[in-house]
Amino acid sequence: MTKPATEIAAVRPAARFAACLATAAAFLSACTGDPTVGQVPDEPTGTTAATGGSVQPSTPTAKPGTFTLIAGGDVLIHPALTEQATKDGGGSRDYGPLLAGIKPALDAVDVAVCHLEVPIADKSGPFKGYPQFSAPPELAPALATTGFDTCSTASNHTLDQGPTGVTNTLDALDAAKITHTGSARSQQEAATPLIRDVAGVKVGFLSYSFGFNQGTTRPAATPWLANLLAPDAVLAAARKAKQAGAEVVVASLHWGIEGQHNPSTDQQRIAKQLLNDPSIDLIIGHHAHVVQPFEKINGKWVTYGLGNLVARHEEPKGDTEEGALARFRFTKSPAGWTVDRAEYLPTLVDLGPPIRLRDLTHDTTVDPIRKAAALERTDDVVLSRKAGEAGLTRPT
Repeated sequence: MTKPATEIAAVRPAARFAACLATAAAFLSACTGDPTVGQVPDEPTGTTAATGGSVQPSTPTAKPGTFTLIAGGDVLIHPALTEQATKDGGGSRDYGPLLAGIKPALDAVDVAVCHLEVPIADKSGPFKGYPQFSAPPELAPALATTGFDTCSTASNHTLDQGPTGVTNTLDALDAAKITHTGSARSQQEAATPLIRDVAGVKVGFLSYSFGFNQGTTRPAATPWLANLLAPDAVLAAARKAKQAGAEVVVASLHWGIEGQHNPSTDQQRIAKQLLNDPSIDLIIGHHAHVVQPFEKINGKWVTYGLGNLVARHEEPKGDTEEGALARFRFTKSPAGWTVDRAEYLPTLVDLGPPIRLRDLTHDTTVDPIRKAAALERTDDVVLSRKAGEAGLTRPT
């Protein structure tokens, strides 16, 4: 299945953001085994850049010139999460209760971005965990019901199940009406920039990974199956997206070193290179499976790593169950689009039983000692590169 020339999708109205303001006091690899180093070479490693296309007109909202985006960390479906979903579904797999804790936060913004780290199988399976993942198809509609609108799909696990896994994943997301970028079923699909109509604003989305798991290679004849991270390739795709009509471009990058809270030298180098270019407006990072800092560079934000949104590692380490939702409000000014409100919402995978994803900003069911420890550690890491001084806040 291929997509039309520049893809535009309408999303929830900005009015929901106003509702969130009214109800809040303040506005708000894999996985187990040896750490995977997400280092990126200095020279581009080659990937297919997006090409331009026609842009469909969008309908302005009641509040033109502003929109709010929220993004989550790695969606990493270990077998224990599928076992929980099967219990919640009474024998059928239902991931909705697992994810429901963050639904209010997602419903209150204009666009919600997930990072789907693992491939999705068809209904016949097989369903696998580490080291070569394959998640059940019921995951996709659960992500949609939770409130996710679009997913980045480039990760070190993208090719775990080969080309068939890529096709099954994107078919499942299509069926759930979730747009996607980072992997593709055809060269044409890979060359088509993903541009969504977000509250009347055309927003482009990119997704790239530092590489793939040992024993997994991107076929030379089909490099478009998954995007490989190289700064020049990301910039070329971002420029093409803007030429195709995107007013704002968001890059999701799978990078860094697993288990390390500090961003690697590669992450810092690439972030500076990308954010010093006018074609990139925001970087959302993944892969470390622990929270990493936020930083403002050249007036624009990078979240080096949002930790796990949902996972159940064989050996939980405490910080691997902690994550953050990143929330940014973009406003148009004479100088262009800028973030005038940046926030992080700490999350926690409560191992229960039952296993549940918690939004620590609002959840009152988590053990107070565990909650305090998670908030303290997340605060320390997220703010460690002067993000607070640059305007980043945590709603209380």
